[in-house]
This record gives sequence, C-alpha cells and structure tokens, in this order.
Amino acid sequence: MNHATRDEWMTITAARMLWDRCVCFVGIGLPSAACNLARLTHAPDIVLIYESGTIGTRPDVLPLSIGDGELAETAAFVVPLPEVFSHYLQGGRVDVGFLGAAQVDRFGNLNTTVIGPYDKPATRLPGAGGAPEIVAHARQTFVMLKATPRSLVPQLDFRTSAGFLDGSGARQRSTARGGGPRAVITDFGVLTPHPQTDELQLGALFEEATVEEARAAVGWPLALAERVDVIAAPTTAELDTLRALHARTAQAHGRPVQPPGHVA
Repeated sequence: MNHATRDEWMTITAARMLWDRCVCFVGIGLPSAACNLARLTHAPDIVLIYESGTIGTRPDVLPLSIGDGELAETAAFVVPLPEVFSHYLQGGRVDVGFLGAAQVDRFGNLNTTVIGPYDKPATRLPGAGGAPEIVAHARQTFVMLKATPRSLVPQLDFRTSAGFLDGSGARQRSTARGGGPRAVITDFGVLTPHPQTDELQLGALFEEATVEEARAAVGWPLALAERVDVIAAPTTAELDTLRALHARTAQAHGRPVQPPGHVA
C-alpha cells in the first residue's frame, strides 16, 4: 500500500464518520471528497444535498462549485434554493452538515469571512454562504480543516457561524435547534467538544500522529478527552477509491493527474 498523505488521512477519517442513508448537507472541497468517498465505499445510499438545490446527487467527479452541472445531472431531483433551507434544513431533515472553515475557535465557532480586522482585513474569505444556517439547524455538524495555530485559534477574527458560542451550555441556551459541531477533523486527528465546557479537546489521533504534534498545531492549551481513540490507517481499498475519484476529477477538469500520494 502506498503511504497515505495527511489530506488522505483526513478525508478517509471523515468519510468513516458517515453512515448509510444519512442525509448530509455538503460543502465544497474536502467535505465533498469525504462525503462522496463514503458514498463510493460503505454508504452507497447516503443522501447528499448541495446548496444549489441538488438532492440525492451522485457525481462521478468532484464538483468545482455548488453550481457545477455534474451535481444537477446526477441528482435524484433539484429544488429551488429556498426549499433546501426551509423544507430540509430548517425542517430538521438534515442529519449532518459537513463544512470547511478558515478558522475554528476553541468552542467550535467558525470564521469564513475575514482574516484580520473586518474593516481592513489581511484576507477576505468567501463569506458565510449557507454555513450559519447549516450549523444552526443540522442535527450535528462536522468541520474539516488543516490544523495550525492560525486556523485553530482561541478567538476568531470574525464569527461567521455559531458553534458552541462562549461554551458551558451557551448554545443550548440560544435558539439554535441543531446539535452543533460534534467533530473537527484535522490533519492529526479529531477534536470533539467537552461534555460540560464545550471546549474542543483531542478525541482521536491518527495512528501515525502524536499528542505533541496535535498540541503544537492548536492555538489554545489542548486538553485530552477522557479516552483518546487511535484512528487506524487508511486501507488499500479506501485509498484506491479516493485516488481514483481524484484522478477522474482531474481528467474531467483538464488538469494533470498526480501520482498517488502527491501533495500539491
């Protein structure tokens, strides 16, 4: 078996967290790769919803955006965007919201708006999109991002989407109906909220990663869960399926196909 990159570890770990027939509201990028890998392996009847209104889509290649024609062409049906939010999301019909973010703070709040001061940002990000509604209403939310002290921060530059707010039950006291971020999947393992304080702690670690590596990549003093699980290495079947998906995507979008394990 070829050695898996950390991106592959992340994607496969995230895919394993999904189950067959779950209804998943999918973000573009790593979340989309994870959800479609789950569909191609252990969860063939997963229901994937993208913000463009595509329900039950089964793309052969990863979409470039929510407006990619591949999503509509392979969907069970397409509905108006307002119906996605009112009927499915606000109606409590979405099991998992799967998102990316530029920053996540210690209580699972997300920033996809700006890095730096809002009036004069160092970087202006894509913005909120549907993320605030997804985090507010999905039964649970999973978030994927590469871990550095600049992406996993004690306090956000801008709070785009509410996770557990200020912690210690603040979300439960709000009007948010969904369960909030139950897992943040990084390139060393998985962070999960503490059952009382809601602070993200180390819940699971890749087989090849260390606690010291995890703590060095997080911008607050990272605590360990009562039990830290060890995440088994990607299997040959998982890696082959993921790499074939990326190869088809590269060919469809006119990009050179990278060898297995390549890191861009």
